Amino acid sequence: MNPIEAQDPAIWNLIRAEEARQREDLELIASENYASAAVMAAAGSVLTNKYAEGLPGKRYYGGCAVVDQVEDIARERALQLFGADGVNVQPHSGAQANAAVYLSCLKPGDVLMGLDLSNGGHLTHGSPATSSGKLYRAVHYRVDSTGRIDMNAVRELALRERPAMIVTGASAYPRLWDFAAFRAIADEVGALLLADIAHVAGLVAVGLHPSPVPYCDFVTTTTHKTLRGPRGGIAMARSAHMKALNSAVFPGSQGGPLMHIIAAKAVAFGEALRPEFKAYQQQVLDNAQAMAGRLQERGFALVSGGTDNHLMLLDLSLKSYSGKDAEEVLGRAGITVNKNTVPNEKRSPFVTSGVRLGTPAMTTRGCVAGDAIRVADLIADALDNREDADRIASIRAEIHALCGTKPVPGLGR
Repeated sequence: MNPIEAQDPAIWNLIRAEEARQREDLELIASENYASAAVMAAAGSVLTNKYAEGLPGKRYYGGCAVVDQVEDIARERALQLFGADGVNVQPHSGAQANAAVYLSCLKPGDVLMGLDLSNGGHLTHGSPATSSGKLYRAVHYRVDSTGRIDMNAVRELALRERPAMIVTGASAYPRLWDFAAFRAIADEVGALLLADIAHVAGLVAVGLHPSPVPYCDFVTTTTHKTLRGPRGGIAMARSAHMKALNSAVFPGSQGGPLMHIIAAKAVAFGEALRPEFKAYQQQVLDNAQAMAGRLQERGFALVSGGTDNHLMLLDLSLKSYSGKDAEEVLGRAGITVNKNTVPNEKRSPFVTSGVRLGTPAMTTRGCVAGDAIRVADLIADALDNREDADRIASIRAEIHALCGTKPVPGLGR
């Protein structure tokens, strides 16, 4: 009997229910993925018992000889993956990694410039709902009528507002980033440059997306999503900024690091350094291209007309139903997605006119382009037959049959 089952059956039953959901339903949320059994084992290891405030060799607690080695391995592998000058692997999330970067080099009231949230940006890039929008004066660039970032408009905004920091990166932008162009603009206005690559980090690590490291003062990422690690974050910086960044992480913005999660990050980074990880990332891209193409063939509009990475945005602005409606229907069909705002959004952010789709998790299960095309057809069928309960049930049965042939790594069949 599992010790959780013996001690706390209520929680055990919920864990089993979530396990069943992950086995049976198809995960298309672009920010989610499946960690390996090894990553999950590290996250559930005895390292959860150890406090280790500070950095390896400079701890405020005794008994850190072992965890120092764990963190050193995580740092070495992260640097090998991304080629940065320095890295801090302690941030508990991508949001905290960004907050630490801001704390390390900005003053309250400084101008922070990032992509508008409704245009695909992230909350931590200056949304007024977050500390990044409360502590700093946030200004935002937007996508143009084609759904792409217009670098001339970015430059004009930067020249007018003179930001102390420019942020690149997004939570829902399906195209590549021109980091060199952002660097030129940052240099022209005297700004620091941060790349938040939380979504595309796995692609960057294997060379299938341009790397920001040669151009940016700071690079942050989560360690899940395309990296397939535990929920967490890391922050990288040029050597001149590392001392301030380390202090901004601890004690500036958080206390003791989660050594069990750092161990899980190290395991995930080790997995990402293997040759098969690049093949996986290429399949993620192939599946996204296949899915996007088929959805367009079925008459669905995509923001920017397609995708260069792992995600796409269905634009439902001209449909009679909302992103929230689509999320609910697809959920009943066994396909997990999230509603999302689109550029020039007319509906509430709680309703939205878009749906974000991503291929990392389905690819981890072993799906290939043919599967992605079939799933696109099932998505289209579900949305075209929203009121037909029998058709939705048959789609759910087909999704469950597909998932039955594609076990979740770490869970088995």
